[in-house]
Amino acid sequence: MRFISRVVTILFIFGLMSATADAQDSLQYEDLEFTEIVEEPIQEQATVHSNSQDTTHAGAPISASNDAGNTNDKSSLWAIFMAGFVGGFAALLMPCIFPMLPFTVSYFTKSSHNKSKAVIHASIYGLSIVVIYVLLGILITVVFGADALNSLSTNGIFNFAFFALLVLFAFSFFGAFELSLPSSLANMLDRKADRGGLLGLFFMAATLAVVSFSCTGPIIGTLLVQAASMGQLLGPAIGMLGFALALAIPFSLFATFPSLLKSLPSSGGWLHSVKVTLGFLELALALKFLSNVDLAYHWNLFDREVFLSLWIVIFGFLGFYLLGKIRFPGDSPLQTLSLPRVVLSMIVLSFTLYMIPGLWGAPLKSISAFLPPQATQDFDLYTSSFGANRAHDGKADKARRYSDIFHAPLNLDVSYDYEEGIAFAKMAGKPVMLDFTGHACVNCRKMEASVWPDKDVYRLLKDELVIIQLYVDDKTALPEEEQFVSSFSGKKIKTIGNKWSDFQANKFNSNSQPFYVLLNPGDEALLAKPIGAEYEPKSYYNFLQSAIHQYRK
Repeated sequence: MRFISRVVTILFIFGLMSATADAQDSLQYEDLEFTEIVEEPIQEQATVHSNSQDTTHAGAPISASNDAGNTNDKSSLWAIFMAGFVGGFAALLMPCIFPMLPFTVSYFTKSSHNKSKAVIHASIYGLSIVVIYVLLGILITVVFGADALNSLSTNGIFNFAFFALLVLFAFSFFGAFELSLPSSLANMLDRKADRGGLLGLFFMAATLAVVSFSCTGPIIGTLLVQAASMGQLLGPAIGMLGFALALAIPFSLFATFPSLLKSLPSSGGWLHSVKVTLGFLELALALKFLSNVDLAYHWNLFDREVFLSLWIVIFGFLGFYLLGKIRFPGDSPLQTLSLPRVVLSMIVLSFTLYMIPGLWGAPLKSISAFLPPQATQDFDLYTSSFGANRAHDGKADKARRYSDIFHAPLNLDVSYDYEEGIAFAKMAGKPVMLDFTGHACVNCRKMEASVWPDKDVYRLLKDELVIIQLYVDDKTALPEEEQFVSSFSGKKIKTIGNKWSDFQANKFNSNSQPFYVLLNPGDEALLAKPIGAEYEPKSYYNFLQSAIHQYRK
């Protein structure tokens, strides 16, 4: 049981990261407001915004089925719930909560005249915990609003604020200071809890939430940051539901079966080690938000090598900490190494060694979703194996638009402007693949690192398709003469990201990334139903091949 409880701490960060990677990224710009669009039959032509207010092209707009978007929303909410659930179990092992578990359960068993009543009271107590944390999640949504939540994932100020906030949480776990709510609030709730009855149980749960804030606050904050930045309206509430369930279930379970308390490990210095371990993981996660800002604004300061170097140092320090070579304030003297510490340190140090080849360009597919794009790597032996970048098969008389700020993955021949890419596709006689992507899109990076390098998929991308990558979260300002007011949202389109995000929402009834649309460049009609991330190379290959076959017909 003790070994399992410590393993959960390591699983927390991977659960939280996997939740972010598995969910479809929902990336919008700050001023876009999505309105309900009634689906219509697919028409013959797609349109793109021109550089003026006249946003019609050669034909009527098309509206793609949004089934994939609905599925993506559900998977995002499920991933947020799982991240909250894993975070709740990690919080359960914090020094502020774990010692309270047997004390609280014994309170129920002693104060109740029979076992069934103790179970009922414990269940109400657990339900009160759920209600309190879900209300917190709803409050976040009410305060920020749906549009604000959508903008968080790409807004530079918010991403930098999230980075600073997570670093603050990490330092709190390291023992630099302690986050706490006013003691007067805890005392007031404790007095109300003494009243007894159902209301007393609710205030007892509220007292737990306040007293344990120094330990749970950073975990809750990280979860809310992740949920909010994924752009889901119900994200914060769903995340808090998972978190609260993980906290509440053990209280009800141990109240039902008190004998299980004997199997719990005793409190001790290992609880503080759990807290410090989470501090390292929070610090590693914070760097992802800093990377988002760097990419969106093209600072070019936080490239792949810098990110990997910092992760290697962070996880290396974590490994040495687990071995007792590094100590923090509050750590107990480590006379001998327990088996769990040895095993966990081996896992962490092995992961550290795994990342080192990435400094020379190794794709590191298992964590590629969280790393800056491979194209930001200065010294890359991996991408060079795909051959030189063929700039439009040598037919381009001038540099492609935006090629100075965007970089093609895997040395593929990529355009970054819709009209320019369509024109080249007509000349080359190839179908078009629109890749709606984003700098902060973890699933986009995962697709480019795990699926696109597949031999068969890469051949189609390189030889049979014209790829147009449209970044929906880029902050580069459009020239004044190219800015216009969207006929879809009524907002002024000022940046490259604004333009392509509005185009995707208007023409394809979708706002998630990645989003792959295959078009006939001649009439700009759909060749296949658009899809989001597809991590099975064979399925993605079939998607591409079906459109190519349809185009040739």
